[in-house]
Amino acid sequence: MRIEVDFDKCQSNAVCQAVAPAIFEVRDDGYLYVLDETPSEDLRALVDQAARACPTQAITIVD
Repeated sequence: MRIEVDFDKCQSNAVCQAVAPAIFEVRDDGYLYVLDETPSEDLRALVDQAARACPTQAITIVD
């Protein structure tokens, strides 16, 4: 699994961080950082939940 973020859509609102803080982080500079672009499969449900919660649908999971 690989995580892709469309940074043209991302508004760094930290919804994904609230769902999966081990994977997503909005730093003091106001930008989203993906801490692990290829997380293990046991985190798939959490990453999927974060992607679905994104209000701009900027997060995509690629198999």
